[in-house]
Amino acid sequence: MTKWVYTFGDGKADGRADMKNLLGGKGANLAEMSHLGLPVPPGFTITTELCTHYYDHGKTYPQELAGDVAQAVADIGTKVGASFGDAANPLLVSVRSGARASMPGMMDTVLNLGLNDETVVGLAAQAGDERFAYDSYRRFIQMYSDVVLDVGHHHFEEILEIQKEEKGYTLDTQLTPDDLKALIAAYKARVEEELGRPFPADVNEQLWGAIGAVFGSWRNARAETYRRLNDIPESWGTAVNVQAMVFGNMGETSATGVAFTRNPSTGEAEIYGEYLINAQGEDVVAGIRTPQYLSKVARVAAGDDKPSMEESLPEVYGQLVEVFGKLETHYRDMQDIEFTVQRGKLWMLQTRSGKRTAKAALKIAVELAAEGLIDRETAIGRVDPAMLDQLLHPTLDPKARREILTRGLPASPGAASGMICFTADDAEQMAGEGRKVILVRAETSPEDIHGMHAAQGVLTSRGGMTSHAAVVARGMGRPCVSGAGALKIDAAAQTLSVMGTKLKRGDIITIDGSNGEVMLGAVPTVQPELSGDFSTLMGWADAVRRLKVRTNAETPLDAETARRFGAEGIGLCRTEHMFFEADRILAVREMILAGDEKGRKVALAKLLPVQRGDFVRLFEIMAGLPVTIRLLDPPLHEFLPHTDAELADVAAAAGVPASVIKTRAHELAESNPMLGHRGCRLGITYPEIYEMQARAIFEAAVEAGTKAGSTVVPEIMIPLVATKAELDILKAKIANIAAAVTREKGRAIPYLVGTMIELPRAALRAAEIAESAEFFSFGTNDLTQTTFGISRDDAAHFLDAYLRAGIFQKDPFVSIDEEGVGELVTIAVERGRKTRPALKLGICGEHGGDPASIAFCEKVGLDYVSCSPYRVPIAKLAAAQAALKKG
Repeated sequence: MTKWVYTFGDGKADGRADMKNLLGGKGANLAEMSHLGLPVPPGFTITTELCTHYYDHGKTYPQELAGDVAQAVADIGTKVGASFGDAANPLLVSVRSGARASMPGMMDTVLNLGLNDETVVGLAAQAGDERFAYDSYRRFIQMYSDVVLDVGHHHFEEILEIQKEEKGYTLDTQLTPDDLKALIAAYKARVEEELGRPFPADVNEQLWGAIGAVFGSWRNARAETYRRLNDIPESWGTAVNVQAMVFGNMGETSATGVAFTRNPSTGEAEIYGEYLINAQGEDVVAGIRTPQYLSKVARVAAGDDKPSMEESLPEVYGQLVEVFGKLETHYRDMQDIEFTVQRGKLWMLQTRSGKRTAKAALKIAVELAAEGLIDRETAIGRVDPAMLDQLLHPTLDPKARREILTRGLPASPGAASGMICFTADDAEQMAGEGRKVILVRAETSPEDIHGMHAAQGVLTSRGGMTSHAAVVARGMGRPCVSGAGALKIDAAAQTLSVMGTKLKRGDIITIDGSNGEVMLGAVPTVQPELSGDFSTLMGWADAVRRLKVRTNAETPLDAETARRFGAEGIGLCRTEHMFFEADRILAVREMILAGDEKGRKVALAKLLPVQRGDFVRLFEIMAGLPVTIRLLDPPLHEFLPHTDAELADVAAAAGVPASVIKTRAHELAESNPMLGHRGCRLGITYPEIYEMQARAIFEAAVEAGTKAGSTVVPEIMIPLVATKAELDILKAKIANIAAAVTREKGRAIPYLVGTMIELPRAALRAAEIAESAEFFSFGTNDLTQTTFGISRDDAAHFLDAYLRAGIFQKDPFVSIDEEGVGELVTIAVERGRKTRPALKLGICGEHGGDPASIAFCEKVGLDYVSCSPYRVPIAKLAAAQAALKKG
């Protein structure tokens, strides 16, 4: 028979800490603390399996559960010397949720359950404190009505405020026992008025109502949102913990508090936490009263004059410190603890691994390893790679006031404030005048890159987390909020409207690319600091990871930033980004406007020296590390002007009528450019473009190699290949250029030619393509688009609905779809290496910086991942964790 109920307390328990999947985090840890001999109020846990049964069977319970629960409640009563529902000696319990993953505040809790008009008299007699008993009763009615009966909290707050006003009170504590009795009568009357039935007096009815409410809260709106944001499956369910009440509000020798065994903000090994004398736990959480410090040192440092727990309850404080040591040694991690002191006796209500900042996570992991509590491999696994973003970008001051206008998608981490501007040129001009700006666009295009570079941050109303704006901003280390659909942008009038607020060019806003918030005005930021702990942990990670980590970079600044973070080469240099610089865009446009090959070659001759200079600098910065250069990929129309003003400027500079440019732009326009005349198709139809780029690469390799006294081996990548024939044609042209440069320079030029695998056909025909390709780099941004048939720039319109409906478990543009896209990658790896066993394999899409996708890359045996510069440390740590997990 299935065991649904597990008991704990009195130095023994049915469960253990490793039973979190069945008992939830809270239940498993209560059981473990009981085994450790810590003072835990006795209770029992109803398993997560029962939650699943509850929903699978029309919100009903198995027949045997009623008897199991009745027996477990009786056992609690025996342990504490009280009886559930007994008027003279009542047992009161709390009913709390407890999922296997911590979900703070997301589900429901009921305290003081078991009180009614009879048992409250017994509680008053037991405690010798009538006011305490009736205050507990009124709290119970309010909480139970809100959580179980769905009679909102506001009903009771309204009654309470009216009574206080009538009595001339300002504080709840001024209410007398008689006041509280009147308040309870009013509360019960309001419940009956709202529901048409009285508040339940039967304690068993109360208990089952609360159990049902906790299971029901697993699917409340806030819990569902939290699960979606934190990748917690609905199938896990929650456990229910029923536990004997202990009271922190029984006078001046009673208290309640929350503590951490180390500072969760800094990681320092110090007592950190707060407590309140004569209070229940909800008072600390609700902020009704200002808590006091636990230690004297913390109190003095804060300049607070209220006594610390160390001073007011020294004996209990000593016991608490002892418990901290026991728990941290046992769990080998920093603990977040809830406790209550009832008339001088310490009771432990919860322990769990504490939430912490990235800075604290690093320090705690490194110091626990230094103390010998954990080994280095465990320390590596203790830090969430995604948290490192906090250390690499400015963040908003957590103490600062903020007025949120709207929210979008957190597309690139970090926070920035600046003046609104609506065009890239305006951003560049304003930044040149020394002003900080936020570039606001409906969506960005490659032509906006100079404005994005000049801006402090980027905000778009359209596009997803892998849109152009997001990808480029991440690469630059710029904060970006994309897809803020509530924004109404009028670029012509230079205004934006949101939720009734109208802002104009020059108004100041703040964006937080870590959570997608857009705020009015300037919100102060805090600059990141990389500690010695960061270097230590990265060193440990480097020692165990197999995957190399390269960067996506095409500017010297990107390359230098990535090298500073430990990048092991460039996995993707997007040459088109170089074409948008002011000193070369005119030559690019001249090439596009040319009527024949001769005219194109004249324009390309102007581009050759600047491309060569770009590559020389990248080769120098990478100093012998591999550099993979992708030849021109986007369709040519992207380089032409979009507005009439820009069109007029280009026409004047090119010395041609504007109508000529308009005609050419019309000729180049495509219905679906993502699948159109781009990538290797450009190289086939306009071979002179790729020939110029190949010459620039080879000449740069010779120049950089000569300067360094070494050999530079460039990796040339052909984009959007679908057939071996495309690759063969272009590889032959590249070989001809290499031979020509070798003759001219008198120096042999070693090089590799490979391709991006970004089309399903290329993945399926990998064995054939590998006959010509010396490396594959999986362009998973486009491979995801072409596999799903979804445009990533348009996916934001329906992706949330798909995630909510469970069609997608994760955004496939953020974490690789292992079942579909992943299978194509696996096929290409296997078939490619069968043809060419030494085939070098990497990934250069945005997935290259995603920890879950990196774990997949380790599993299928890729050689490297490539990501934006600021994600290099994240990728290195994720690669180490993936290697350790794989063993």
